[in-house]
Amino acid sequence: MKVGCVKEIKKHEYRVGLTPSCVKSYVAHGHSVYIEAGAGTEAGFTDDEYRAAGARIESSPEAIFKTCDMIVKVKEPQSSEYPLFRKGQILFTYLHLAADETLTRELLARGIKAVAYETIRLEDGTLPCLKPMSEIAGRLSIQEGAKYLEKPFGGRGILLGGVPGVQRGKVAIVGGGVVGFNAARVAFGLGADVTVLDINSNRLAYIDDIFHGQVNTLFNSAENLERTVRECDLLIGAVLIPGARAPKLIRREHLKIMKRHAVIVDVAVDQGGCTETTRPTTHDDPIYTVDGIVHYCVANMPGAVALTSTLALTNSTLLYGLKLADLGVEEACRKYPDLREGLNLYEGKVTHRAVADAFNLAYTPVDTVL
Repeated sequence: MKVGCVKEIKKHEYRVGLTPSCVKSYVAHGHSVYIEAGAGTEAGFTDDEYRAAGARIESSPEAIFKTCDMIVKVKEPQSSEYPLFRKGQILFTYLHLAADETLTRELLARGIKAVAYETIRLEDGTLPCLKPMSEIAGRLSIQEGAKYLEKPFGGRGILLGGVPGVQRGKVAIVGGGVVGFNAARVAFGLGADVTVLDINSNRLAYIDDIFHGQVNTLFNSAENLERTVRECDLLIGAVLIPGARAPKLIRREHLKIMKRHAVIVDVAVDQGGCTETTRPTTHDDPIYTVDGIVHYCVANMPGAVALTSTLALTNSTLLYGLKLADLGVEEACRKYPDLREGLNLYEGKVTHRAVADAFNLAYTPVDTVL
């Protein structure tokens, strides 16, 4: 198969879908790899390194889209890339389709076979290609939140860890999954007063055990959420329903009871955000204020640490990409149930129920198209 990787053009996205090491693996499996010139530069990989690994360097994305059977990316295609796709082409990337109707309909119209990193799912419910970016985003959420709590950035002027004789900053984390757990690790490490809310009692028990009771855990009832929101300095939105839009748990009225100049970091922004007042932002203009509350809603947070993120991501995606290239979408999805979960669109049909439900589109079970 001819496998292509283009330079990411989403604003301030510095990651790349394939590393030179990935190229070696594809070539070893008998595939041809085409890399757009400069695609890996911002993540620390030169064109010469790709060439040495066996890739062919192309000067434009158009040449790669025209030549390749499978396109490997990091982020969802941007509008200028839509016309480059052709029917039956495999797209392997993060898609978050349930939060983007325009992208969904464009890919449907072009008959793409779209496999989304974020919905590949193991039998135990683990999301292996989403997990590494969730770990990074969770940790970054505290790093960024701590910065924007500083007065020059519009925050309350709070040091999360406090100092002797002064109360520590309070961090509320809504969602105890991979993002929430990693956010709790960093916030706890900084010395903050941390509370994690979730509706899964087993997950709360796990967090309580890992942190030896030093992180507060609360069932996410309306009463507990309201009280925690009222008291926190930094609120992390870490809610995920795989493949679906995030539920709006933090509503506009919650902002009115929060401390003035508190900060919200909504990590769920890729899936529409779990805060009613969330709208996507970029690394060069990451925050805005609503009702006196600072919102940080960068839709590609891990892109800020591009080298770490690229290595962590490709460690997980490479094996699935090789399966797709070796077998084709149909046979790979028949053979591997986790990949079947990742197939969101197939030649004009929606094959993921959450995406279909988001826009009232017809749902076609994956097994009927394989």
